[in-house]
Amino acid sequence: MATLVGFIFVLVILLIIFEMLRRRHLREKYAVLWIIIGIGMLVLVAFPQLLFWASGVLGVQVPSNLLFAMALLLLVLVCLHLSFEQSQGEDEIRVLAEEVGILRLKVQELETRRTRKQSTPTSEVRSPGRPPETTA
Repeated sequence: MATLVGFIFVLVILLIIFEMLRRRHLREKYAVLWIIIGIGMLVLVAFPQLLFWASGVLGVQVPSNLLFAMALLLLVLVCLHLSFEQSQGEDEIRVLAEEVGILRLKVQELETRRTRKQSTPTSEVRSPGRPPETTA
C-alpha cells in the first residue's frame, strides 16, 4: 500500500512539473532538475532495497535517515543553485538599468537640441561648433 501511495505521489508531482513546463510557468533548466529528482524518487519507490543497500554501504543505521539526509542535501543544493541564478539575474538587471538610463539621457539631449532648432528662426541656425553671432 505504501508503495502505491508513493508511486501516485511522485506521478502527481511529475505531472504538475510537466504541466507547468507546458504552460511555460517553469523554465526547462529548472524542470530538468525536478524531473531528475522525480525519476530518482520513482526508482526508490519501485526498488526500496536500493535505499537499504545504500544505507548499509554508507553505514547509516536507519534507511529513512539516509533518505532525509539526501533530501536535505538536495534542498541545500537547489537553494544554492537558485541563489546563483538570482545573483546573475540581479547583475543583468543592474546593467540593463544603467543602459536604459544612458539611453534616456541621450534621448533627452536629442529632444532638447530638436526643440532649440525648431524654436530658433532658420536664419539664426548656426552650424555645430561655431560660436553664436552677436548683434551689436
